[in-house]
Amino acid sequence: MSAPPIPLSVLDLAPISAGSDAATAIRNSVELARHSEALGYKRFWLAEHHFVAVASSATVTLIGLIAAATEHIRVGSAAVQIGQHTASSVVEAFGTIDALYPGRLDLGLGRSAQRRGEALAARSGGALSTAARSGGAISTAARSGGAPRRPPAPERVVDGLLIPEPFPLEKLLASPRLAAFHTAVQFPGANPPDFADAVDDVLALLGGRFTADDVELTAVPGAAAQVQVWIFGSSKGQSAQVAGANGLPFVANYHVSPSTVLEAVEAYRSSFRPSSILAEPYVVVSADVVVADDDATAKHLASTYGHWVHSIRSGAGAAPYLDPASAPPLTAEQYALVADRVRTQFVGAPDTVAGGLSTLARVTGADELVVTSVTHDFEDRKRSHELLARQWELRGRDAG
Repeated sequence: MSAPPIPLSVLDLAPISAGSDAATAIRNSVELARHSEALGYKRFWLAEHHFVAVASSATVTLIGLIAAATEHIRVGSAAVQIGQHTASSVVEAFGTIDALYPGRLDLGLGRSAQRRGEALAARSGGALSTAARSGGAISTAARSGGAPRRPPAPERVVDGLLIPEPFPLEKLLASPRLAAFHTAVQFPGANPPDFADAVDDVLALLGGRFTADDVELTAVPGAAAQVQVWIFGSSKGQSAQVAGANGLPFVANYHVSPSTVLEAVEAYRSSFRPSSILAEPYVVVSADVVVADDDATAKHLASTYGHWVHSIRSGAGAAPYLDPASAPPLTAEQYALVADRVRTQFVGAPDTVAGGLSTLARVTGADELVVTSVTHDFEDRKRSHELLARQWELRGRDAG
């Protein structure tokens, strides 16, 4: 197999396996980062999730620990949910880490917190969301989640890449757990800024040109930090447009929302404006993978992935990752809820997975891929990344 000459990076959620605990998951993340660096992966991204069986909730803290434990791999957030943090707290935190490990941090920003808030406000019949109230260059339709609803697009295969029918989020967004989560992560009455405004504030703080109430303020540390800002998105909506309008690199989430990855990338590229950061669009696409010595072993290791996704989509949140040796199979009804994610996971021997990732890169035009591999046993997860790195010939490439 001749892999395309693009880098690979790692996305880690610090998953907690059934029978294990958060402390072990955090130690595993640090070890996986060191392992990924030695294998030649370019970046090590950490996801922000709260009140579920993943241990990366304090993402920036974990980024600092991993930067200290590694030497050159870039470390980043995938992504900071900016609706749950002030721009100043994010920039100061990243600026603090950058002061000791300059030029190694990737500040990924996501708007799912705003999206959840908008959904909850709509359910409660409250006032218009911040997105709908705000003006600016990006359209109200894009800010509030897009145009009026249309029938879901049918499943299709585009040049070898499966694009499944979109998963309906309405039931998940209506879950009581989501409302409780929203209450827990924000102060009562908090009114997060629109995503585009929050990104502007982050860029202004890093650039040393931030003002509040007509007063110039400088983030210390933070201003002039060597931090690269990224935008993460799952659709053609506001995230893709904000990334393009600001000339920032964009990460499209095939592993979360495979049905909308192509439209997200297209929206980003069509809205892209050259900036001091990028002269041309830069696209990273994510993928779920499980690699083993042969297809059968990989399929066994990945057999509880559907259970994990089901716990998320049923509204309970990510549960401890089950052992495939003892977990019962999903029922037909359970599988129907997660089929799009299971069928778009890349599972198999190294050449099988690398071939699938090559197709993903070719069809999306990705400049880089980021892979996440979750298994019950941590050694299997390390092995998955190792086998893929060898097949992709990462050590033979400049991973800097």
